[in-house]
Formats: sequence, structure tokens, C-alpha cells
Amino acid sequence: MRPHVVIAGRPNVGKSTLFNRLVGQRLALVDDQPGVTRDRREGEATLYDLDFTIVDTAGFEDAPAATLAGRMRKQTETAIGEADAVLFLIDARAGVTPDDERFAALVRKSGKPVVLLANKAEARMAQGGVLDAYSLGLGEPIAFSAEHGEGLSDLHDALSALFETGASDDERADDDDADPSDEDGEGAESAGKPLRIAIVGRPNAGKSTLINTLLGEDRLLTGPEAGITRDSISVEWNWRGREIKLFDT
Repeated sequence: MRPHVVIAGRPNVGKSTLFNRLVGQRLALVDDQPGVTRDRREGEATLYDLDFTIVDTAGFEDAPAATLAGRMRKQTETAIGEADAVLFLIDARAGVTPDDERFAALVRKSGKPVVLLANKAEARMAQGGVLDAYSLGLGEPIAFSAEHGEGLSDLHDALSALFETGASDDERADDDDADPSDEDGEGAESAGKPLRIAIVGRPNAGKSTLINTLLGEDRLLTGPEAGITRDSISVEWNWRGREIKLFDT
């Protein structure tokens, strides 16, 4: 079973850029305007010899729960709660901000293993921000650049250590109990590719609500505001044993 790694941080620190680099495609929308990412987006990541599921999240904002920003924060909190590890990003050029401190406190409270990345460290003025990151209490920061791919080997080493210590007895037991005939493909039903279904319609017609109803959980951000979904989000759904991939648009 692939580890789940969540990318977290305040708006515009480079989370979606890191997500795209790890999945090897430009799947997540990237823009200089903060708040572009609103829903959780999952992708299959590869970093040298490591394979894991990576989750992009909305930027953390301190806002009332009923507001759009507050509902975005709730989605991020849910993702962190389901994670095996968290990649916490700050903008090394800006240094540690009050929002960084509030979000770091939330991540510490979750008890999840954390890798601290001081992103955008390729800039000349970033060294002070890298040192500033120690104050967050999340361990030693990695000087990183998601845009230029700097620091990937250090990130690999940090994740390798977390994955090795995080392997559970249950996962090892599952491997031991696996049916030997499955190794040869005998006695196993051919999985095939999942059915891909796109949910389309005008803004605020209820597309995200429909997917949440099918899944039986609040997986996608919804609300009265039109245009909440900024880019296409795919989620997996098992219906009567059939694997389906739903696309919110």
C-alpha cells in the first residue's frame, strides 16, 4: 500500500509546483495569485526509488468555519488527518510569517511525521528564511526549490527514513497472507482500467455535491459561491466492485 503524503502550507508557497514536480506532470493549476488550489488533489508520485501518493491542498487561512476560506481549511485538516506524512512548505524568501506559525501549530498537534521544506531557496535573500524556519519546531528545514528541482535528494532521504519507520505490522501481515496464486495472475480477477466519468455542467449546478453524495463523504469543497472548483479534480470510487474515476470540473 502506497504511503499518503500531504503537502501543506499557507497560500502561494509553492505547494502545487511541488505536486507537479513529484507527479511528473502539470496536473495542478499554478498561478502567482494566492488561493488557486481549493480542493484536495491526489496523484501518484515517484522520487527516485520511492513510490507514494501525494496530495495537494489548499493554503491554510485563519478564517471562520462557515466562510469559503474556512471550508478550504477544513479540507486541508481532513487531508492531514488521513496522511502518513506531511510536507510543510514555507516561502524562504519571506521567512516565517504568523500564518506559518499558526499552521505549524496545527501540524504539530496532528502528531503526523513532518518534513519541513524552505521553498524558493534558490533566491539570494532566502538564506535568512531557511534559518528562520527552525523556529517552527518542525525539525531541520531542507533548503528547497520546487521550481528548479533543488533539494530533491534531501527530500528523498527524509521520506525514506519516514517510510521505513512507518511500515506497520498490519501491512506486513497483509503481504504474508497474500494468495500465492495472485503472483502468477491465476485465480485473480482481471482488474482492467477504471471507468472514467466526467461530471460537467454550468457553475453552481451541484457537480461537486453529486460526487460527494456518490462517495458518501465531503470529499470535494462545496458551497453557495459559484466557481468554487478551479480545475479538474479526479477521485476514485468503487461501485458494486467496479473501479470508477470521477472527474469534477
